[in-house]
Amino acid sequence: MNSTFHPNFDVMDELSQQKVPFFFMIDFLMENVEIFTKKEIEESGLLIDFQNFKTTLKEQELPEEIIFESLPISEESYKKGFDIVQNHLKKGNSYLVNYTCKTEIKTNLTLENFYQISQAKYKVLYPGNWMFFSPETFIEIVDNKVFTHPMKGTIDAEIENAAEILKNNMKEKAEHYTVVDLLRNDLSMIADEVKLDDFQRIDFLKTKQKNLFAMSSEISGKLKPEFRGKIGSIMKTVLPAGSVLGAPKPKTLEIILEAENYSRGFYTGVCGWFDGKNLDSCVIIRFIEKEKDKLYFKSGGGITHLSNFADEYQEMKNKIYVPIY
Repeated sequence: MNSTFHPNFDVMDELSQQKVPFFFMIDFLMENVEIFTKKEIEESGLLIDFQNFKTTLKEQELPEEIIFESLPISEESYKKGFDIVQNHLKKGNSYLVNYTCKTEIKTNLTLENFYQISQAKYKVLYPGNWMFFSPETFIEIVDNKVFTHPMKGTIDAEIENAAEILKNNMKEKAEHYTVVDLLRNDLSMIADEVKLDDFQRIDFLKTKQKNLFAMSSEISGKLKPEFRGKIGSIMKTVLPAGSVLGAPKPKTLEIILEAENYSRGFYTGVCGWFDGKNLDSCVIIRFIEKEKDKLYFKSGGGITHLSNFADEYQEMKNKIYVPIY
């Protein structure tokens, strides 16, 4: 992992010890760490929609008919990276790799439009750059109690007995168990009395393209005294987020950098709102990025030695959606 950390992690510690509210964004490789106080959020034009913190959105007129078409990379292109991942899994270098891709989308919507029409637990728009609508909580801190909610495993909700199939699918189960184990271990670095509160909960995600079921668990613990009021120290200890990386972390990161032929940037990083006392943060997934005059959707899934190529390629495509109710 990173041996020299971004100086803004120290700034996050200072602000949180002073109980100053702030919003932060950390990219996947922990190379870019951006911090915004309330005043700086207003000046930046950032749009944020969290459960306990929202900025005001100026409503925009939408096209009468929404065009949303994805142009996924070819099976052949996807297979190149998939084979690299499988080769490492067979050698025992990793037992779960989150392999992702960048997909061009054709649409008559802007980033602002996507932000306006999408429904999600967490939404952020970074003007002119990217936006996301994420269902996945990363780390929550309430009165020095810390929670994390790893989300792993999705299925088309229209399939008969979909929830049961998802819970009992060997590959999805192995993937979920691995991430729960990894996150429990990560949480143990910053918290005592770590325990699993809720296992394999099934959440319903409604979208314009198709409805999905997603599998989540909840892990909690009591923040260790040396991490209290130190949001920066917490983040640099537990990042990158295990659910979008894999395990074991250092070797799996090397595999991802070899297999993926693009830069994730802020996709699969984390962002969060510290209100002066408590923290709510999320994993930056369901992500649309603007590059020149084109928009790209970044998506992927966990690969294990049990993974089937066709299923994984389909899952990557399934996740290219906009949650419109």
